[in-house]
Amino acid sequence: MRTLVIAKRVLTELLRDKRSLALIFIAPLLVLTLMSFAFNNNLTQSTKIGTVSVSKIFNQKLDQKNIIIKKYATISQAKAALKKDQIDSYINQSGQKLSVTYANVDASKTAATKMAIKTAAGSIQQEKIENELTTLTKNLPESPKLNVAQPLSLKNHYIYGDKNTSYFDKMLPILMGFFVFFFIFLISGMSLLKERTSGTLDRLLATPVKRSEIVFGYMLSYSVLAFLQTILIVLFTVKVLSVDILGNIWSVIIINLLLSLVALAFGILMSTFAKSEFQLMQFIPIIVLPQVFLSGIISLDSMPQWLQYFSYILPMRYAGEALTGVIMHGYHLLTVWPMLVALLIFLIVSLILNIIGLKRYRKV
Repeated sequence: MRTLVIAKRVLTELLRDKRSLALIFIAPLLVLTLMSFAFNNNLTQSTKIGTVSVSKIFNQKLDQKNIIIKKYATISQAKAALKKDQIDSYINQSGQKLSVTYANVDASKTAATKMAIKTAAGSIQQEKIENELTTLTKNLPESPKLNVAQPLSLKNHYIYGDKNTSYFDKMLPILMGFFVFFFIFLISGMSLLKERTSGTLDRLLATPVKRSEIVFGYMLSYSVLAFLQTILIVLFTVKVLSVDILGNIWSVIIINLLLSLVALAFGILMSTFAKSEFQLMQFIPIIVLPQVFLSGIISLDSMPQWLQYFSYILPMRYAGEALTGVIMHGYHLLTVWPMLVALLIFLIVSLILNIIGLKRYRKV
């Protein structure tokens, strides 16, 4: 009987908490809908291949489903397009020799390029053999010598990684930033919420200390942990997981550190809206999960336009682009400065909202 009474009390309190009910029943549906749009549209992404001095027939054979061919007059033009991420690879032909250079930042596009080249070269070789057999048959009384068609030779070059680079290598720079974001967000939010529920924050707000001083104090203390965590994650990724970094490793650390400060400010901000640790955990599907799907792990270009626009309000999109640019393309910080400015804006806005949010808890 007492068990039923306790269960009734807990259920009644839960039913009165509209925020928890919304997060329990509505949040999963929103996340599933987001995943549906993200994954269903990812099947139609195209691979862009540049060609230099490639024969007309090879270009025709290369033009297959989901393959976009772009012709360039010189190798330098193709290299520039590859560096600007306008193409995924380029082919240069010299006689029967093919030289292919892959950006290799997406293993699936590298594999698609290799398959397209293999199919095109095989088709051309088969047509040559059939033509020579036809000629031989027509001139059989003269017994001509059969000239077996020489196959195209292929040489591969990789800007990032090598032939063993996998799709996980593309995900790793973004996952590195995501784990920095997630754990700092969680720990900072829990910490401030604990101080608020225990009454420590109320006592602190009863003193003449300014709200901005409280926020910056928390930011300063946790930024030390954020810096150490960032160093640990980056070094582990590079040394233990053997991830190649074409750019400067300090650029990677700076980007992750800036992202961790954004996560810290976000965590403190979310804790001001949560009444309990349970409610803070419920914010994760709304705040954290969209950061994963719209950070670049899944190609944003293949998603609906409205979903691409929505990704601009998420800090992980900018961090993902910056980290991928430095690690896989060798960009400098000056190259990815728009992404860094965007992260700074997120940080400043979050700090201002935190200072304003503490006003609701100041009673004197």
